[in-house]
Amino acid sequence: MKAAIRQALKHRSSAPALWLLCLMPFAWLAWGAAHDALGANPAEYLIRATGDWTLRGLCLTLAVTPLRVLAGLPELAKFRRALGLYTYFYGVLHLLCYSWLDMGFEWADIAHDIAKRPFILVGFSAFVVLTPLALTSFNRAIRWLGAKRWQWLHRSVYVAAVFAVLHFFWMRASKHNLVEVFVYASVLALLLLFRLRRILGSRI
Repeated sequence: MKAAIRQALKHRSSAPALWLLCLMPFAWLAWGAAHDALGANPAEYLIRATGDWTLRGLCLTLAVTPLRVLAGLPELAKFRRALGLYTYFYGVLHLLCYSWLDMGFEWADIAHDIAKRPFILVGFSAFVVLTPLALTSFNRAIRWLGAKRWQWLHRSVYVAAVFAVLHFFWMRASKHNLVEVFVYASVLALLLLFRLRRILGSRI
């Protein structure tokens, strides 16, 4: 079974298949927007859906290394970069939907909203942290920064994930709906513990 999985991950079609899977939520949202199939408040639906997919993408990206190590599937490593870039893509869509559909591209109002509302501030902070990671996700950036500095920079993805979960928590707390927040927070806590254990283990 494991050999078959490894063979499938090595197949040249595995990368295009991942790209298609990552684009499916975007395709569904675009179709829904074009056909008025996003409910009574399409703007709110788009803002929340793109935010949800950003958070899911973060969890999937962070889960690649634990799955690779625990399952003995080194082939998974090649998918981490694509997952990270698609996560950033949905983060850009989330910010764009908020700026356009909720705020009408009124930049002064957007700046005031970010400064005034903590849950938007931490969400925007997550986006700010993710931006240099997306911009340096290519081999040339690794050579330019050096492997160690690049690695330390990209560990800040955990900071972005914490900000994202906190953003989600504050947004859901007002509606007293914290079940999904607990799920994401639990997943992130496990991933952080795995990373911390590996870092500490490498120093012993």
